[in-house]
Amino acid sequence: MPRDDLDRRLIALLQADARDSTANLARKLGVARTTVLARIARLERDRVIVGYSARLGQDEGDRGVQAYVGITVEPKSAREVMLRLARLPELKQLCSVSGEFDCIALLRAESTSRLDALLDEIGETRGVTKTTTSVVLAVRVDRGA
Repeated sequence: MPRDDLDRRLIALLQADARDSTANLARKLGVARTTVLARIARLERDRVIVGYSARLGQDEGDRGVQAYVGITVEPKSAREVMLRLARLPELKQLCSVSGEFDCIALLRAESTSRLDALLDEIGETRGVTKTTTSVVLAVRVDRGA
């Protein structure tokens, strides 16, 4: 985990632009370039930073439709349901959560008709007792990769 405020600020800058030069990062942080290099190396070694990725521009990222799906499952079926959901190529994230649902899935489909088919497939999965879907209308802040 980040050890101090400098680590947290460095991580935030890398999340915003992982291609930023170490010299520019150092200038923004008010530290030496070698400090930035050492911090990044340690964060990677400690598996705080596990990779870098390309983020799509707004036009590319807006194609299709995204939805969050709250899913309630029968207790003895949870593992089987999770494995089944993991096979869906449109599944971008699956989280176990506390509260009303057992898990929340983030789906990205190329069309509303494909999303509808996915929701039917999830709802018909053995062990799923309830789903509630919220379609994403606009992403206001995105700090993830």
